[in-house]
Amino acid sequence: MRSDVMKTGPDRAPARAMMRATGLDDAAIAKPLVAVVHTWTNVSPCNLNLRELANAAIEGVRAAGGTPVEFNTIAITDGMAMGTPGMRASLVSREVITDSIELAVDGHSLDAMVVLCGCDKTIPAAAMALARLNIPGVALYGGSIAHGNHDNHPITIQQVFEAVGAHGAGKISDAELTSVERDACPGAGACGGQFTANTMAMVLSTLGLSPMGFNDIPATHPAKQQAAYRCGELVMECLKANRRPSDLLSRSAFQNAARMVAATAGSTNAVLHLLAIAREAGVEWSIEDFEPASVHTPVIADLLPGGRYTAVEMFGAGGAARVAQELIAAGMLQDTPTVTGRSLFAEAAAAPRAETQDVIHPVSAPLKPRGGYSILYGNLAPEGCILKLAGKTGAQFEGPARVFESEEAAFAAVQSGGIAKGDVIVIRNEGPAGGPGMREMLGVTAALVGRGLGDDVALITDGRFSGATHGFMVGHIAPEAVRGGPIALLHDGDRIVIDGERRELRTTADLDARRAGWKAPPPKVTQGALAKYARLVGSASDGATTRADAPSASTVQTAKSSQAHTQGVTA
Repeated sequence: MRSDVMKTGPDRAPARAMMRATGLDDAAIAKPLVAVVHTWTNVSPCNLNLRELANAAIEGVRAAGGTPVEFNTIAITDGMAMGTPGMRASLVSREVITDSIELAVDGHSLDAMVVLCGCDKTIPAAAMALARLNIPGVALYGGSIAHGNHDNHPITIQQVFEAVGAHGAGKISDAELTSVERDACPGAGACGGQFTANTMAMVLSTLGLSPMGFNDIPATHPAKQQAAYRCGELVMECLKANRRPSDLLSRSAFQNAARMVAATAGSTNAVLHLLAIAREAGVEWSIEDFEPASVHTPVIADLLPGGRYTAVEMFGAGGAARVAQELIAAGMLQDTPTVTGRSLFAEAAAAPRAETQDVIHPVSAPLKPRGGYSILYGNLAPEGCILKLAGKTGAQFEGPARVFESEEAAFAAVQSGGIAKGDVIVIRNEGPAGGPGMREMLGVTAALVGRGLGDDVALITDGRFSGATHGFMVGHIAPEAVRGGPIALLHDGDRIVIDGERRELRTTADLDARRAGWKAPPPKVTQGALAKYARLVGSASDGATTRADAPSASTVQTAKSSQAHTQGVTA
């Protein structure tokens, strides 16, 4: 056992003495020591149930012959930090959570681990830590929040953000905004559409790091406790079989995950996070690898933000397993191993099928012919960017630039009525280093929808979008503005073309002529964790990680991207 180095032999008597002080006896010390790591906090509903689930997982570990060791990490709640300076901490927290799990588990030479996660960045952090440590481990998502009910209609946090825009436009009263606010979030669980949390929870299941079906169970469903207990038992089975994340995280598994994201019109943040997980796993994977998954995978799940249903309703329809069943039947997934010891296909086949449901469609009758995102290049994004297609039927937009140096400036313009139909809003200096932290723009995009401009304007940014965002949106533009990316050289009125068919983001402006006059803006933060992150973080096109060995956009990638956008979507 790994833990023997800490607890076995005369020299380790001091460590055993300290373990005895926590209540462990000889028998408990002799057993495998299993980390139960969770991201519990009571600051928001997203992670609110994780301590209870941790208790259930702890009992499962004990019942299966292990000694559980509990740890807690930080968590930043996007829905609360959105639109504030605190949102800069969100993506940074993914790296901090990963690092803290590594340090806690390696620092005590633990033998295996269960990771319980809840909100947007805690989920990819769980996968990154499992890949980095590569010891037997299981991940479990705490589950989706139940949808709220407003005027006999289901609502989520998405509708609250959009109500802010409607209120700013004078379309709803103070009383109505307060009523929406009170009705949206009924209890524990992460945001209820196919936003980032539920998208990434599905990714964990598809990669094989979570048992199929467990992550779909809503946070307040009685079966969630049973799932956590079973994860405690399962991690001991993984330990006995020496089943490790490296056995699961193959290129085929990442291809499957990209297809599942495309089929559910999931969050574009999945691109950023899958790149980061692949880096930790040592799997060759680039931003361009997402394009064929999206082109050749239709949208078959009718989920918010662009569709009608919530994650709870998807659970009732069969969850991620039902999506996998439909894609497997169409020959769109590859069979890969999972944490249970059974293959992905076997797990999907064993899952129940709802006889009557309207959430998940067969591939032969899709909601849209292709997935919900596209990777673009061009003279505004040499290293790539992401066009979000959810909620928008067209693939082209052209208009004059309205340039803003921050999210706050853009939001103020939207709320004051300063954005007109046909505008292309440009928000820059919000990238991984420039933000710092690559903030999400849900406040701006939801305000546009609330004011009735969602289909009449476009927005491009070196920042990110929430999974709840819909409309004509381009994010993750790389290189980012603060590092001299072309977006830094745009002026108000420049003509911008977004072409999803040709996979191009371009401008007709002569950017080269402006290059000599450009100077990098001073850093927004000069000390602390954010400043350190800004110095270390890599490009969004490579996952925005702080790994010292993470490659930047390579010449190989540049060649691939050039070929891809000149050949179009068939590349």
